Amino acid sequence: MSYDNIPARIEAFRDEMRKAGLQAVILPRTDPHLSEYISSHWHIVRYLSGFSGSAGTMVITLDEALVWTDSRYFLQCAAQIEGTGIILMKDGLPETPSVTEYLIDRLTEGDTVGLNGLLMSIADTADLAERLNAAGLNLRVDFDPIDSVWPDRPAMPADKIFIHDEKYSGESASSRISRVLEEVKKAGADTYFTAALDEIAWMLNIRSNDVHCSPVASAFLYVSPAGSTLFVDSAKLTTETEAHLSKTEVSAIPYTSLTDRLPVIAADDTVLLSTTSASGAIENLLKGHSVIAPSPVAMLKAVKNQVQIENIRNSHIRDGVAMVKSLIEIEKAVAEGRRITEMDVADILLDNRRKGNLFYDLSFDSICGFGPNGAIVHYTANPESNATITKDNLLLIDSGANYLDGTTDITRTISIGTPSEDMRHDFTLVMKGHIAIATAIFPEGTRGAQLDAMARMPLWKEGKSYLHGTGHGVGFFLNCHEGPQSIRLNDTLAPLTPGMLTSNEPGVYLADRYGIRCENLVLTIPHSETEFGRFYAFETITLCPFDRTLFDTSIMTAEEIEWVNEYHAHVRDMLSPSLDTSEKEWLESATRPLD
Repeated sequence: MSYDNIPARIEAFRDEMRKAGLQAVILPRTDPHLSEYISSHWHIVRYLSGFSGSAGTMVITLDEALVWTDSRYFLQCAAQIEGTGIILMKDGLPETPSVTEYLIDRLTEGDTVGLNGLLMSIADTADLAERLNAAGLNLRVDFDPIDSVWPDRPAMPADKIFIHDEKYSGESASSRISRVLEEVKKAGADTYFTAALDEIAWMLNIRSNDVHCSPVASAFLYVSPAGSTLFVDSAKLTTETEAHLSKTEVSAIPYTSLTDRLPVIAADDTVLLSTTSASGAIENLLKGHSVIAPSPVAMLKAVKNQVQIENIRNSHIRDGVAMVKSLIEIEKAVAEGRRITEMDVADILLDNRRKGNLFYDLSFDSICGFGPNGAIVHYTANPESNATITKDNLLLIDSGANYLDGTTDITRTISIGTPSEDMRHDFTLVMKGHIAIATAIFPEGTRGAQLDAMARMPLWKEGKSYLHGTGHGVGFFLNCHEGPQSIRLNDTLAPLTPGMLTSNEPGVYLADRYGIRCENLVLTIPHSETEFGRFYAFETITLCPFDRTLFDTSIMTAEEIEWVNEYHAHVRDMLSPSLDTSEKEWLESATRPLD
């Protein structure tokens, strides 16, 4: 995709706004499935701004264009929109107004804001309409002129759907639909509609390749005790998948028939709609016979069954082997003085993961940032930014894969050459926070927000911090990011429950110097039961050594040193059987006990 002539693209969009009588338009960076990761067909914000991050909202008025994004993308967005005239709005900072606040401040009473209503959740649409109306502004939710201003817009994805075998998922699609309908009934509804691609993939045990690095299929699903309906392009179905859907009592009808057919199919039912898996436009279609409630799928999907848990452990052994082989290869290239770049590192990671059994795809584009680039939280190297790995700085590697039997996500910060005392000090502060989460014991009902400060405290004590969350839920051969649980300062209200897989990834980022992040995935497990109730803990699942040269043991407790040594011994025990002699020797050295 070319990012030339961004101002001309915005001006063409404004022409459509003028024709429609709109003074402002909101463009959420999502799709009709409210996805974090989207197919090329829905990269509207990228086309109109050049910003390629996974989180952002664009607003175009008749005289300004702005992009709101969070702290992960401040540096990236600033670089990508430079010279376009677009204004970066740093979401989450006290001085930054929200999109709604900005519109209320800039527009005049009687003005109209446009939006494609399929691209905004029920809750956000309702909140936006209420606040705009209170300020004398109007909201129009049927504005979608993008085809007229994007002449070479990519087509909707057409990849075939395939079945995810029960030996990996551990449960049939019929069983999952039945469990979902039980939750729907508890919420006072008869049926459930979802646009969330990961929910559909999970419920039906199907996968596809419609979204980069997310094995999902573009579809909508209406779940009913009388038989369910999948809105999907028929070209995506094979004889095998058609038989699978039929066995599960799911009928398939065209994807594009949603707005016409859904009101007819659901006419006699009370439909549960989730604020996170259905848009405001869908609520309008079903107005009068829908119930708004939390997703009945999110918690069921997040709590992995025993078959999945065993598969997750196996996939992480193979992923750990791939990581060790990659680290050896990177270290050797640097030691021999061969030129190696950030993009080369990403290629090495992909090549070693591809050699593992059951590999399907990356779970996200690898983040390989050397020196200052490592301080860009969600940095992706490109030919213009691609730095050569030299000596005496840090290389941050955040990568992962989707295997048929699990999803991985790991970050390691490694020293190239001799690390400075500041680097070692900052790395150890981050690891102290990481260990605090890894060793946490907490009562039933605890939410991630109640643990988050434990990861930040070592940094906070020195006036340092990081602006992203400490942990996110991870899918099973699905999206790398999933809810409902997280570990972050703002509370998502979902309790950490045995069977949940969550990341543990504190960090610190010093602009123009280096970035540090240390990430493992942790599984919530039962710990004990006392007179005060049940208590849970975390089992660390990821298997890969941390860089021993970066630990400053003078600021670590004996318990923290013991944790690192025990973790490294476990990594060595689990990975050594899959390594050759020289690789075992490298791992033996990399996992030596800290002094």
